[in-house]
Amino acid sequence: MTSKDNSPQDNAQQNPLRQDKASTARPLNTAAHDTMTPNITTHVGVLLVNLGTPDAPTPKAIRKYLFEFLSDRRVIETPKFIWWPILLGIILPLRPRILRHSYELMWQAGDGDSPLRNITEQQKTALHQRLGQEDNDANFHVEYGMTYGKPSIQSALDRLPLDRLDKLIVLPLFPQYSATSSAACFDVLAKALQQCRNIPSLVFLKDYHDDSNYIAALAQSVRHHWQVQGRQARLLFSFHGIPQAYVDKGDPYREQCETTANLVAQQLQLKKQDWSISFQSRVGKAQWLKPYTDKILIQLGSEKLNNIDVICPGFSVDCLETLEEIDMQNRAFFEKAGGTGFHYIPALNASADFIEVLKNLTLSLR
Repeated sequence: MTSKDNSPQDNAQQNPLRQDKASTARPLNTAAHDTMTPNITTHVGVLLVNLGTPDAPTPKAIRKYLFEFLSDRRVIETPKFIWWPILLGIILPLRPRILRHSYELMWQAGDGDSPLRNITEQQKTALHQRLGQEDNDANFHVEYGMTYGKPSIQSALDRLPLDRLDKLIVLPLFPQYSATSSAACFDVLAKALQQCRNIPSLVFLKDYHDDSNYIAALAQSVRHHWQVQGRQARLLFSFHGIPQAYVDKGDPYREQCETTANLVAQQLQLKKQDWSISFQSRVGKAQWLKPYTDKILIQLGSEKLNNIDVICPGFSVDCLETLEEIDMQNRAFFEKAGGTGFHYIPALNASADFIEVLKNLTLSLR
């Protein structure tokens, strides 16, 4: 086996022709060479991805969105011959009418459009500006798309100059990994890239549940809320739920949620009795991750708990599940049971702290 550390003399002996060339070569003026070398700009695409939202707060648009979402095998693993009659015969005919009023409220809060879409657009714009302030040799192109609904991942890729990109960094806005969200996003991305002939190098961020900047941003958002509203008796971390069976099969979601909550509690120097964790948004009769957020809030309300803060760290953008399900429905459950002083802490949204998180994640994958 030949060593890579051979001396110049050894290499010359192995290759006489090289010896002749070396004997007539002049020393290289590296300083002059460096000044003559043109700067090569690297083109990096950054794709932010969120779950999705209906096109409009109408039964027709909601039905279209729910079909796309609930027909994904990553989301619902029930065999098709069992699930589709339920989906087509019960959920899609009834659920959109029930959700219409809730989505109308969201559109009012979002200045005539979905808050999730509006805020993700703000995140895209702010991240592009922030990356442009960095002193580096990369030209960043930032877009966003949704796994379901519009703007689609395909349309986001169409807006990126894929044929000129050296690298594409995909940032799913799901801090904690789950096959129901991050993997579903990857599936749609892979299908969309089938239309691309010259695929750039691809980096897909799996999760950032324990990223130090993300944890610090969450902790700072709680501190800011305390400065404005005052610190309450209990802090509840509410994460979106998934079926327990998915975790039993190996989904790391619950473990990552617990890690996030523990790290934030440590930064806030909370005692064990000062905070707890729960899971929201369950659907159907199957067991989902426990404890359930609504049950916890009803229990705390019945114990006449005065003053509770609720934060949803798994949502990078405020949406139906936070603004309506938590800040309206679950607030009502808590107060009806006897509790007082319910306070929802907003998602990180397009705050400067979260844009810094996204910037640092992007540069670390650069």
